[in-house]
Amino acid sequence: MAPIHRAVRARKAAQYVTRQPQRCAAAFSVLNRPPPSYEGHIPLTTIERGAMAVSAALGSLWNPYRGDLISITGETTATPYFIYRLRDAMLRDPTGRRILRDRPRMTSKTIDVKYLRTLPANTVGRAFFEWLEREGVEQDSREQVKYIDDEECAYVMQRYRESHDFFHALTGLPIVQEGEVALKAFEFANTVLPMTGLAMGAAINLKPAERSRFWETYLPWALTNGLKSKEVINVYWEEQLERDVGELRAELNIEKPPDLRETRRVLREKRRAEKAARQAQ
Repeated sequence: MAPIHRAVRARKAAQYVTRQPQRCAAAFSVLNRPPPSYEGHIPLTTIERGAMAVSAALGSLWNPYRGDLISITGETTATPYFIYRLRDAMLRDPTGRRILRDRPRMTSKTIDVKYLRTLPANTVGRAFFEWLEREGVEQDSREQVKYIDDEECAYVMQRYRESHDFFHALTGLPIVQEGEVALKAFEFANTVLPMTGLAMGAAINLKPAERSRFWETYLPWALTNGLKSKEVINVYWEEQLERDVGELRAELNIEKPPDLRETRRVLREKRRAEKAARQAQ
């Protein structure tokens, strides 16, 4: 029996040896990526994720209008903790759970702009339409998520990304850099996504008067309202279009900030008047 036992052990040892290279070959590397978890998904190694996060963050600070770099920064810095925290916030909320179950997308195919135009002036949908028209924003301008590994968390990031313009409409903040920095500060206080906090660094690019206004008015507003308001990721925007926008703000516990675009317009006119007065002397 001893030779038989030795033969069995030898065969098992041989199988183990032959399996070992297969496990090593299957290790995640640049040249050997696992299959994607969803359409468009690109798995990243830890080194790749870190390098992309740093380079994209620096690039977006240099040019805050590079939406692609902002998207990369958002995705590469959201794991391993922050996007799961946001997903769990949705799971704790009845509406958030419905959103995760239904997986709605907010695009020009799912939200009819012509319909929004017909809504009363005080509704969420009409406010969103007027903001799109005033700022010249297209609904389909948001990047698709591809660097978050978990498929459900990838949807959460996509939902946040597609909700961003509704945050603009709800607060009235324009897409000028000053308005974007203020809204990102609000989002950071509310969602804790690192990208939104990093985006506040773009305040260094603001003009002195704009920077002063941000520190004195819009940053305090953003942090106060972002912290005290409900999790805005749990708003089912598609179901709120016909609702009074003031009622929704009150329900979410969000105060509308001073009208930034109007403030900028008044200051421009004041500077023009002062310049004209100097030239007339």
